[in-house]
Amino acid sequence: MRIVDTHLHLIYPDRFSYPWLATKPRLNWQPWTHEAYFAEAVPLGIETALHMEVDVAEADIMGETEFVLGLPRIAGAIAACRPEHMNFVDQIEQLSEHAHVKGVRRILHESPDDLSQSDLFIENIRHLPDYDLSFDLCLRDDQLYLGVALAQRAPDVTFILDHCGNPIPNGSGLDPWRASITEIAHNPNVVGKISGLVNHCDPGWTAETLRPYVEHMIEAFGWDRVLWGSDHPVATVTGGTLTDWVKATREIVSGASPDEQARLFHRNAERIYKI
Repeated sequence: MRIVDTHLHLIYPDRFSYPWLATKPRLNWQPWTHEAYFAEAVPLGIETALHMEVDVAEADIMGETEFVLGLPRIAGAIAACRPEHMNFVDQIEQLSEHAHVKGVRRILHESPDDLSQSDLFIENIRHLPDYDLSFDLCLRDDQLYLGVALAQRAPDVTFILDHCGNPIPNGSGLDPWRASITEIAHNPNVVGKISGLVNHCDPGWTAETLRPYVEHMIEAFGWDRVLWGSDHPVATVTGGTLTDWVKATREIVSGASPDEQARLFHRNAERIYKI
């Protein structure tokens, strides 16, 4: 079963500034290049990937986007953005000049809760369908209500919920995350991305650690509104590898039909991100 990775991070500290990496020593010790990623990914069935912005310094947003779009096997990019700024429409107009920019993301899980709820923020993201762009939501599990509000106030925008809404398997666990996912999935303009789960696990996680979370995402969103992403290399910080995550996901969904698996691993990505 071939895979389209909808959430690949590439890190080139010699080219761009990543202020947040100063607190992430396990990621900040080397470049994370497309050559190294695809050397591991291709044998796993990953044919192509979408690059997910890596929260570069604001001055590097356009540079990061243009650089990754020139790399082999990168089918498109989800670029960083700042919907809280008055010049947001100018920014997405510039981004949309690149045909392979598929969407945008503003990191919200480390931002004040009210950032995404202002009238300016909402009005700005309502412009995204005019440019055929989606919006990736990165929220903590205790912030999912913010995503519900966004989805309801901008019903024409396609939102992709990253990392299963960031549950904490070795912390708060399934509840109240499970009810929050069910609530946000009731909004038909929200898609669930199965990624990032292992970031919140203790080392030694297995497919069974992740199974209830993956299965609830599929139950809540349905097979037509789920995507798969690696979140590489962030997913390696708890001791696992890209290979481990791919094998675990395949094991969890092994009982699904080939058609259902194809929707998760590549068909939905091609449709939703217009690859």
